[in-house]
Amino acid sequence: MRPALDELRDLAIRAADAAAAVHRHYRQTPLAVTTKTSPTDAVTEADREAERRIVDLILASRPEDEILAEEGTAQSGRSGVRWIVDPLDGTTNYLYGWPAWAVSIGVEIEGRLVLGVVCDTALDRRFVGVVGHGATLNGLPIVVRDQPELATALIATGFYYASAHRARQADVLRHVLPCVRDIRRGGSAAIDLCSVAAGLLDGYYEVGLSAWDVAAGSAIAEAAGARVLTVPVANARGPLVVAAGPRLVDGLLVLLERAGALAPMPELPGS
Repeated sequence: MRPALDELRDLAIRAADAAAAVHRHYRQTPLAVTTKTSPTDAVTEADREAERRIVDLILASRPEDEILAEEGTAQSGRSGVRWIVDPLDGTTNYLYGWPAWAVSIGVEIEGRLVLGVVCDTALDRRFVGVVGHGATLNGLPIVVRDQPELATALIATGFYYASAHRARQADVLRHVLPCVRDIRRGGSAAIDLCSVAAGLLDGYYEVGLSAWDVAAGSAIAEAAGARVLTVPVANARGPLVVAAGPRLVDGLLVLLERAGALAPMPELPGS
């Protein structure tokens, strides 16, 4: 039986709120920090504890669901529902106290992304979106900006941890920047996608992201009226993700293609 979307949405909100409470708690204590893919790719106790809280809440209500989460949870399931979780998106921001970090929980049914919840803990903002049913920010409806012109579009992006990939991304940015109003770099893909949904940005692009980085934000952006495109890029950890209003997204993708965003990324050691 297909689960009710409101049931999944409410559970995602409860799980995200629980993880946000973990964020707030650990911001008051000294953090133990380790690294993952590079010296700048950090993970903290807050990441791991927030993931445990989310997973425990989901499985207590829906033990047959699949869960994929950044810090290692890979729970198999047979219900057709998959939860895609980033317990702390923007860990570097969190460590520094730069106010842009979030809980990100996306939900798929039978492989189709249907909803997302993002709690921007630092600014106390909760974004919720159900594809086909609209999106909200702290309970109020939000919609994407109807911006048709790249030259006056405010665009966000982000960068990968590996220095060779960052150099390529900087070269792409060098070509993009003269063609748009300006660029923002927030450090949280989930928040950037939600900012497109809320009309705080006109568009967003980034290459090399994992599913947990973008699942919830993509659902919220789409629910708010944005188009979200994913295009494979060779040697990258994940595809190029482009999100913008319907009249802007194709032009932004063409600009990125011309700037070299779809060219193969450099091979990384051990890849």
